[in-house]
Amino acid sequence: MKARIGYAAWVAGVVQFFIAHGIVESAWARPYSWARNNISDLGNAHCAMQSEPAPRYICSPEHGLMNASFIALGTLLVVGVASTGALWRKNATAMAARCLLACAGVGFAVAGLAPADVHENQHVLGALLIMALGNTGLLLAGLGLTDDVPGPLRWATSLLGATAITAFVLFLSHRWLGLGMGGMERVAVFPLLVWALSAGVRGLFVRPDGATRRA
Repeated sequence: MKARIGYAAWVAGVVQFFIAHGIVESAWARPYSWARNNISDLGNAHCAMQSEPAPRYICSPEHGLMNASFIALGTLLVVGVASTGALWRKNATAMAARCLLACAGVGFAVAGLAPADVHENQHVLGALLIMALGNTGLLLAGLGLTDDVPGPLRWATSLLGATAITAFVLFLSHRWLGLGMGGMERVAVFPLLVWALSAGVRGLFVRPDGATRRA
């Protein structure tokens, strides 16, 4: 039962984030761009021209909703990590993966509590917790999941982590490979959310023996 609460927390956290993302971006008078705008732009509290890391005008009328969503996502990610002990091996790699994934949850909460244009240093810390520590945790998670998780899914988990870490390095070096600043940032952030959603759905509907759970 505890594990199912954790899986449900992951699913709820990711789903509410993307719903809030859609609502908040649709409120922009100037169209919000997944390629040109950071995710954090949705939570900026003031309307202003920003020059770094790329010039863009930011004005997010529903920034409060986005920041609340960041906090909810972070909280639910941590709840999921803490509650899904049955998903993990009992070794140091799994423990390290869980701790680092929990750091990502803390990072999302920090990003919501400290909008980039209000508390820049704290917001950057939150971003580093997500993209540096969280993605490292995702990479290790492929080695820390139990044998009940099929091998291809464990490899896919590590592949998502490696992809996100690579994208993070490219984002920091301003090499966006045609995706734009916002696009590359999403490649660095979204794999963790895709994994949490997938792991949560699988945990809710697939029994350890591989059979589908009854509704």
